[in-house]
Amino acid sequence: MDTANHHHLVQTRRVRRQRRVRKRLAGTPERPRLAVFRSSKHIYAQVIDDLSGKTLAQASTVDAEVKAEVKYGGNKAAAAVVGRVVAARAKEAGVGKICFDRRSYKYHGRVEALATAAREGGLEF
Repeated sequence: MDTANHHHLVQTRRVRRQRRVRKRLAGTPERPRLAVFRSSKHIYAQVIDDLSGKTLAQASTVDAEVKAEVKYGGNKAAAAVVGRVVAARAKEAGVGKICFDRRSYKYHGRVEALATAAREGGLEF
């Protein structure tokens, strides 16, 4: 199989998984959605109110505040820091309850570490 075709297949499957997860989740003003994006070197989290289409809080390993704490953004330790920071920022924005959007990722590893830290940071989900 040529690489372009393979990439296309992987991409479609990823989008399909995202849609399957999103079908059951919609971020409301009372309970916004915590969306996670994971790349090889970084991890990002956003708290989104889908009704207004606004991001209420965000944190990632490219943030200066987080970067100061972590050496490398692509591991569970970094994901935990992002989880903690996004929880604190969500609290500031008046958010206590969220629904967790794991997108196309398994609830495992870095994604799980971020979620656990966000819960410890006081977010309910």
